[in-house]
Amino acid sequence: MSSRERRRTLSKKAFLFPGQGAQKVGMGQSFYEADADARAVFEEASEILGYDMKALCFEENEKLNLTQYTQPAMVTTGIAILKVVEKHGLTPDTAAGLSLGEYEALYAAGALSVTDAIRVVARRGELMEAAVPAGIGAMAAVLGAEAALIEETLSDIPEVWIANYNCPGQIVISGKKEAVEAAAEALKARGVKRVLMLNVSGPFHSGLLRDAGEELGKVLAATEIHPLRIPYYANVTGDKVEDAAKVRELLTEQVYSSVRFEQSIRNMLSAGVDTFYELGPGKTLAGFVKKIDRAATVVNIETMEDLAKI
Repeated sequence: MSSRERRRTLSKKAFLFPGQGAQKVGMGQSFYEADADARAVFEEASEILGYDMKALCFEENEKLNLTQYTQPAMVTTGIAILKVVEKHGLTPDTAAGLSLGEYEALYAAGALSVTDAIRVVARRGELMEAAVPAGIGAMAAVLGAEAALIEETLSDIPEVWIANYNCPGQIVISGKKEAVEAAAEALKARGVKRVLMLNVSGPFHSGLLRDAGEELGKVLAATEIHPLRIPYYANVTGDKVEDAAKVRELLTEQVYSSVRFEQSIRNMLSAGVDTFYELGPGKTLAGFVKKIDRAATVVNIETMEDLAKI
C-alpha cells in the first residue's frame, strides 16, 4: 500500500459540493467524455427535463446563469463527478453542500435518487426564480466583520437576513433591495470596511422566499427519501443528520433560511474529518475550509485530471 493509499484509508473524508454561482461552461465535460456512467447522468437529466443538458453545460449559452437552468445543471455535474470518483475507490464518510450543493450531498448520502435530485432541483430553481420580481431583492457580501456585529445590526432593519455564514470574515446578507442597502450603510457606519453588492437574480436564503420554500415542501412530500448510508451536515442547522425523516423539513426551510456552512465545517472537524474533497467547478468551498482551519487537507476535483490527486 502506498503512502497516499494509506493516508486515504486512515483519514476521515468529507465530500463537499458547491452552490449556485460556481457554474461555468465546460463543467463536467471531461467526465462525460471519459466515462459511461457520467454520460448516463447527463442523458438522464436531458430525458427528465426535456432539453439537452450537455449542450447547456458544455456550449456557450445564456441559460446556464438562469436559476431554473443553473440548479439542475450543477446537480447533474456534481452527481456525474461523484460517480466517477467513487469508481476510482474514493468514498466519503460524510457530505455537505453549499445551498444547492446540499442536493448532491444527499445523493452521496443515499437519500435521493439521480432522477429525484434532478427533478426536485429543477422545480426548486423555477420556484426561486419566480418568487420575487426582478429588481426587488438583493444580496451583499460583508467582509471582515464578526457575525455578532452583523446580527445585531440587522436586528434593527426589517426585511434583511443573513443568507450565508461562509467562513470567518465572509457573511452574505439578503432581502429587499432597500433593506440590504440600508444594512450596508449601517454596517459601514459601525466600522465595517467592505460590503459588496452581489450580481444575483434574487434574494436567496431570505424570508422573502418563504412561500417558495413551502411550495417546494409540497414537491418534497411526494418525493421518496431513502435511508442515509452516511450522515450529512444540513445547511439550516450546521449539524450532522443521520435520520432521513428530517430531510424534507430541512430542505423546505433551507430555501428561506441561513446557510450555516462555517458551522457545518467546524462540526465536521470536531467529528474527526481531516480531509475535504470539493467535487464540482471552482475552488470556493476549498477556500472557505482553509479559512476555517488552515491545517485541514483540501482537494478540488473539477476535471478528470484531478483524479490523480486522490
